[in-house]
Amino acid sequence: MVMMVVMDIHDLTRLAEDIKIWGRELGFSALGIADTDLSSAEPRLLEWLAQGFHGEMDYMASHGTKRSRPADLLPGTVRIISARMDYRPANARDSTAVLGENDKAFISRYALGRDYHKTLRTRLQKLAERIRDAVGEYQFRVFTDSAPVLETALAAKSGLAWRGKHSLTLTREAGSWFFLGEIYLDLPLPVDTPQPGHCGTCRRCITACPTQAIVADYVVDARRCISYLTIELKGSIPLELRPLIGNRIYGCDDCQLACPWNKHAPVSHETDFSIRHELDDVELTALFRWDEREFEDKLAGSPIRRIGHERWLRNIAVALGNASATPAIIGALEERRCHPSELVREHVNWALARLR
Repeated sequence: MVMMVVMDIHDLTRLAEDIKIWGRELGFSALGIADTDLSSAEPRLLEWLAQGFHGEMDYMASHGTKRSRPADLLPGTVRIISARMDYRPANARDSTAVLGENDKAFISRYALGRDYHKTLRTRLQKLAERIRDAVGEYQFRVFTDSAPVLETALAAKSGLAWRGKHSLTLTREAGSWFFLGEIYLDLPLPVDTPQPGHCGTCRRCITACPTQAIVADYVVDARRCISYLTIELKGSIPLELRPLIGNRIYGCDDCQLACPWNKHAPVSHETDFSIRHELDDVELTALFRWDEREFEDKLAGSPIRRIGHERWLRNIAVALGNASATPAIIGALEERRCHPSELVREHVNWALARLR
């Protein structure tokens, strides 16, 4: 059983300041502190789930209100530290240029390097332990996309950012090119002032979405979102959406690319997020020829690996079907016509029929 740490307001204020210094020393771009009251965000979450906009992401609904009630997830929690780590990769080929070449593969820029989950979780754990060294034993738990946590709502409440109309988290200085992580803890630290939104009347992200998945300001129907279709969806990609996917084989950055706040976002100097295997500028046919062993080996430590080789081939088959009918592309698809997976064969045959 963890004993409650007793500190006066002056000690807590100094600790909060120290935490932000320690966080920057660990590579975080910014930190903020919020209380646990997410009652204003809960109705939006419940309505989104009721509309079925989460698609096959059953885990979004299975945890009920634990996302919007932090103390239900970790009893005793009174504060949440929200931490931001920028990821915009340095020297990546221009996204718009890659999207304009239909024989190339577009991969969401957050996935060009190593999996961010381990990087953030390790740094958050070190920060939590640094706090323990300063105050003694206390109750905490770190999260990085690993539990029912309303990251965007917490980031907004902690003063780090605001929720954009595309539902992503935005800041003036880094746009949306960053990851978030949290520390739930039982220390009554002083909280930061929430940041107001700065989207104004802009709707560029909504207009830019290839599948019109942003069905209203701040509301995304995941079932139409390319990131969902290429990452979360386990089965067949809906026929009517396949032509709209273009050459996006893992995720989609279009709403971010359209956002004015992203124009001057800094690049990350975190080596874990450096580009691997030239995934920022690679031909679809080259990736399509990877066998399962090559997929596992080359994408070890990558967030892409979690979709598995079968869905990797499914996604690339769709992109090839949206490319030009060159002999190289037709040949690559023909090589996979007899693939053991029915899912892969179905998408390959669709692609060949579309090209022919």
